[in-house]
Amino acid sequence: MMITPSFSVAGKTVLISGGNGGIGRAFAQGFLNHGASVIVADLTLPSDPDPEIRHVQLDVRDSAAIEALAGTIDRLDVLIHCAGKLVRWEEYKPEVFADILDIHLVGNLRLATSFRPHLKRTKGCIINIASMYSYFGAAHVPGYSAAKTAVVSLTKSLALGFAADGIRVNAIAPGWIKTEISRRGREDPDFNAKVVARLPNGEWAEPEELAGTAIFLASPAAQLINGVTIPVDGGYTAS
Repeated sequence: MMITPSFSVAGKTVLISGGNGGIGRAFAQGFLNHGASVIVADLTLPSDPDPEIRHVQLDVRDSAAIEALAGTIDRLDVLIHCAGKLVRWEEYKPEVFADILDIHLVGNLRLATSFRPHLKRTKGCIINIASMYSYFGAAHVPGYSAAKTAVVSLTKSLALGFAADGIRVNAIAPGWIKTEISRRGREDPDFNAKVVARLPNGEWAEPEELAGTAIFLASPAAQLINGVTIPVDGGYTAS
């Protein structure tokens, strides 16, 4: 008998680091709209918090803070690491480069290991956020590019390392998305022109357009998807 796959995330509990940013906020709203309980962790608390979302303050560079947060969460089905930043033309400074890697890469590992017991109990999943810069260099953000390239490899390693616990680990590589972190690039006429010229539809995407992929990866329908990074780029890498 054929079994119809379930795309439902209703009843799942989702933790999103960097959930106040453009992509994180879109993910939070998307999961909430599909019946999940959402916890958003970010450096600062929002001025207008959604009462249906649990907001907590968290720096992913702080191992003790992550462990403390883990102690307050009884159940977790989905962990998404969206926290991040880039500093154009400043990442050649070793201390800035190290900070970028700490947030995107080491922070990823901290969250994954701290919440591994929770996800083991629910046979849950981790969704990491890679980038177009996972596939090519970026002179203006070498730290960000290096970190996002490493996220792809870490995703594979975690998928193998956590498989015995029934935890799936995948990543999404967003294309060119209208967020605050990309604002300076969009406002740079030369950079913007190069991006738009390579996009088949000629437009930067909205953060909400990524949410469907995250919801799918968290659903039972994606149970055989493990250790992969999915480009969600509007066809950018195809051109």
